[in-house]
Amino acid sequence: MKPRKFILIFLVLFIPLSIFVLFTYGGKIKDWMVLWQRKASLPPAISYEQATNPIQPSSAPVPNEQPPIITSLPPSINLGVPFTPQAPFANWDEVHEEACEEASLLMVARYKKGGTIDSPSDAEQELFKLVDFENKIFGYYKDTTAEETARVGREYYGFKKTRVIYEFTVDTIKRELAAGNPIIVPAAGRELGNPYFTSPGPLYHMLVIRGYTSDGKFITNDPGTRRGEEYTYKFDILMNAIHDWNGGDVVNGKKVIIVLE
Repeated sequence: MKPRKFILIFLVLFIPLSIFVLFTYGGKIKDWMVLWQRKASLPPAISYEQATNPIQPSSAPVPNEQPPIITSLPPSINLGVPFTPQAPFANWDEVHEEACEEASLLMVARYKKGGTIDSPSDAEQELFKLVDFENKIFGYYKDTTAEETARVGREYYGFKKTRVIYEFTVDTIKRELAAGNPIIVPAAGRELGNPYFTSPGPLYHMLVIRGYTSDGKFITNDPGTRRGEEYTYKFDILMNAIHDWNGGDVVNGKKVIIVLE
């Protein structure tokens, strides 16, 4: 076969196939590339066992509101919290629009119990179980406050020592993370400025802080977007956005974080 003819046949076959692949899987390929680039710039993710083994708790009793006492803070840390968006199948109906609290609880619970989120179906089933549980104990599932979310963590997942902390700093959060505790935070979602949110972004949102970098960023699992795994926010951006639900005036809601234990 002549080289020119071979090249022509190759182009006739390759070009349509490339167009098909890009059209069908272009979004997933882009997501994979974004996640790969992100991971390359972050500290490696560690398991709950790896995070907690080096930590020696203080022998003295610690008040419930205080962060764990550890000898020193690592320059960066990235807890390997499994990720799911709040709409695992990208079905952004009314239930999934409101499922950030449930997704945040699920991610942290699976991490601390040594589990994974195996598939979108696995996440979807658990999210609906949480919605049903909230409807039973609250009579609703939308816009749960930090205290209500903590109650679900205690009663549904069995984290009886769960803490709701109202006075905290960046160092407070760092110490919790260094002790192996991902942080669930409620937020005024539009203050986060996440470019992957559908404009203008959620009025009220909840997400997980899973780590921090040496250059002043929190590593999060943000369930409000399929690209939310290990998404980073600058310290000041996320700290300023943290606000509890208060009926609608979220930017004036209380500052609060949740630690499942």
